[in-house]
Amino acid sequence: MDELSLDPAAPTPLYLQLAAKLGDEIRGGKWRGGEALPAERHLCEKLGISRVTLRQAVDALVEQGLVTRRQGAGTFVSSQIQHQLSGLTSFSETLRLKGFEPGTRWLEQRLRPAHGEEILRLGLSPDTVVAALTRLRSADGRVMAYEQAVLPQHIVPDPAAVGDSLYAYLDARGHAVVRALQYFRAINLPARLAGHLGMKTGEAILHVVRVGYTRDGSAIELTDTYCHNDYYDFVAELRR
Repeated sequence: MDELSLDPAAPTPLYLQLAAKLGDEIRGGKWRGGEALPAERHLCEKLGISRVTLRQAVDALVEQGLVTRRQGAGTFVSSQIQHQLSGLTSFSETLRLKGFEPGTRWLEQRLRPAHGEEILRLGLSPDTVVAALTRLRSADGRVMAYEQAVLPQHIVPDPAAVGDSLYAYLDARGHAVVRALQYFRAINLPARLAGHLGMKTGEAILHVVRVGYTRDGSAIELTDTYCHNDYYDFVAELRR
C-alpha cells in the first residue's frame, strides 16, 4: 500500500491526504464499481492511522459520491454514475472522466417522419424527416440507460454515421449543442423497456427529456433517456 502512504509532517490533515489518495486509486481503476474497500482494521494497521482518521477520509469520499457505506458489510466503491447538472457534457465524456469505459448498443438508426411531440419540441414542419437514434448506454459493460434521440435530417443526414458519442458527431459537423433544457420526472417502467434495462415492469425509473440548442438558438436535439435507478445519479451544485 505504498501508494497510500501518508506524510504526518505535511500541512494537509492526514484524513484529507488519505481521501485524495483513495480517490485517485478508485478513479484509476484499482477498485471497480461495487467492489469493497479493504477492511477498516486492515487499512488502519497498514497505514498507521486511527479509525477516526480513516472514517473522516471515507466521509469525504462519500460526499464526493465515490463510495457508499453498507451497514454491517463495509465500504464499497459506488456503482452509480453521477452526472453533474451544472455543465453540458456527453454521456461518453462523463464516463471517461470518472474512469469508466462507455459503450453503446444501437437498437435503431434510421430516417423517418417526425411525430407530434418531436414537431412541437423542435419547431418542425409536419412533413419533416428526422433521424431516429435509439440505443442502450453502458459503463464497463453494465447497461445504464435506454436513450432515444431525434434530430432533423439536415443535421444528421446519415444516422448510421453516428458513433458512440452523438455530441462528438455534432461537433465535427459544425452543429455543436451549446445549451440544453432538461426535464426530470419519475415514472413506472414500461414493459417494452424492462428487458433492455434488466428491471421489472412497473419499477420506478427516472425519465429525462432533453432539448438541445445550437449557438443560433435553434432546437436540434430531442432526447428521452430512461436511467437505471441502481446506477445513475444526477447531481446539482447550488451556490449563493
